[in-house]
Amino acid sequence: MDNIYSNIQRTEVLTQALPYIKRYNGKVVVIKYGGNAMINEQLKQQVMEDIVLLWLIGVKVVLVHGGGPEISDIMAKLGKKPEFVEGLRVTDKETIDIVQMVLAGKVNKSLVNLLEKQGGKALGISGMDGRLIEAEMKDPRLGYVGKITNINISPVLDLLEKEYIPVISTLGCDRDGNAYNINGDTAAAQIAGALQAERLIMMTDIDGILRDKDDVSTLIPELTVREAKRLYAEGIISGGMIPKVDCCIEAIEHGVQNVVIMDGRVPHSILLELLTDEGAGTMVKRDMEETENAK
Repeated sequence: MDNIYSNIQRTEVLTQALPYIKRYNGKVVVIKYGGNAMINEQLKQQVMEDIVLLWLIGVKVVLVHGGGPEISDIMAKLGKKPEFVEGLRVTDKETIDIVQMVLAGKVNKSLVNLLEKQGGKALGISGMDGRLIEAEMKDPRLGYVGKITNINISPVLDLLEKEYIPVISTLGCDRDGNAYNINGDTAAAQIAGALQAERLIMMTDIDGILRDKDDVSTLIPELTVREAKRLYAEGIISGGMIPKVDCCIEAIEHGVQNVVIMDGRVPHSILLELLTDEGAGTMVKRDMEETENAK
């Protein structure tokens, strides 16, 4: 009897997912991946399972990843102490070589391998390949930390056309060939904008935007760009959440339909967000009048 009820529940879940499968079939979804969901091996496995499932039902998934903890770990093994200015890693010539080795090498290829093991068809590139991410020095104090000047989206479109899952490490380069460490959220927002993605999912270490940062029950399920800007003024969006919401707004202004900030530590949170009525985290969307004008 328990098996019968279990099978009925599974059927109901699949039925509930059907309209969402129809909605996202053939659409581009960009996932920014990092933080604890990347460190915990069990969570990493579940994230890769979610991505392959979405790919199998026809969603064009683009995975943009960071790797800050791994970079710090390798630096420590090499006897180099990480330095940060206003939350950004100071990146001298030796450090950018380490960043390039870790992001474009170890982290990127391990994610590709995990996706392939789950039955996906993935191909890893860095923002330097095909000059996908062109950049310039953001601040001399930070060294080789880049500010994005241009996105050449053709390499990603080519991979999507050939039905690959593009796995992108957030490195950029200038016209002289200098490599730059690029903020992952910013890179994901601009790549999603260039792709005119249906959705950008930003996996973080928090539940979403909270009215009271110490009370998860005050989660704001959704808000418009205008409402987000009002929450800046009220001090509700503050600290480390400001640059994340800035990236949400930037993505929407570049053509992304909506952006979700959610806790990547929740098992299968991507599927909860995309394929259920409940959703996950906080959705930032364009203002209503802009949506009406676009119709």
